[in-house]
Amino acid sequence: MSERKDSYFPHAWLPVSDWELADVTAVQAMERGEASPEQQKRALAWIINKACWTYESTYSPVNAHDGSFAQGRRFSGLQIIKLLKLNAAAISRVKK
Repeated sequence: MSERKDSYFPHAWLPVSDWELADVTAVQAMERGEASPEQQKRALAWIINKACWTYESTYSPVNAHDGSFAQGRRFSGLQIIKLLKLNAAAISRVKK
């Protein structure tokens, strides 16, 4: 989780500001299909934790629209986590 002051809530629609050059190169290498295992992990971690705000509160003291937008971002991260945790072999057995 990122460290934020209690009174700080960025507008959910603003560009994500928490990234490092290594995050950029990892995401770009993943898109090209050339990412090392470490880059793949870094890119996925950045997407889940920074881009999607998966583990952040979506409450907005600013306005309801910002909170709703933040919840939409978080939903994407939750869907990625869901796929990471599903037992694909069990699902295949059930579908047969």
